Amino acid sequence: MIFLYDDYLSAPMSLPLEEMAALHREMAEEVGSDSDALELYENLTAAATKYMFFRSNWFLWDREQRADKDPDRTSCHDMVIVRLNQLARYLKTQGKAASWREVLGQEADNPYFRKRMGDFACYLALVNGLAAR
Repeated sequence: MIFLYDDYLSAPMSLPLEEMAALHREMAEEVGSDSDALELYENLTAAATKYMFFRSNWFLWDREQRADKDPDRTSCHDMVIVRLNQLARYLKTQGKAASWREVLGQEADNPYFRKRMGDFACYLALVNGLAAR
């Protein structure tokens, strides 16, 4: 099966790449050169990269492999959310808006926000992968 970006855009509460880029830019500006914020950002991108491994391989694995890897995928996804929250919380203590966090949403408000945070994690991993050329 071949998936296109348009397939993603038709999914509920998807974020266009341009929007993810704007959120990432906002995040990067708020992090700036603050060493504590940079460490939190690095923790986030490490979790995002680990999570992207599971997401990008999901359709390549058979049903048994998916069932076997699902607990680890869920754990990685949970860690991405924890890292997003940690960074946003820290930035707010430093007087930053961290409004990007509100755009990503809270799972308690709508289960699709969890997917949206996973999408954004994949975007962060994509950017790091492209930058490492």
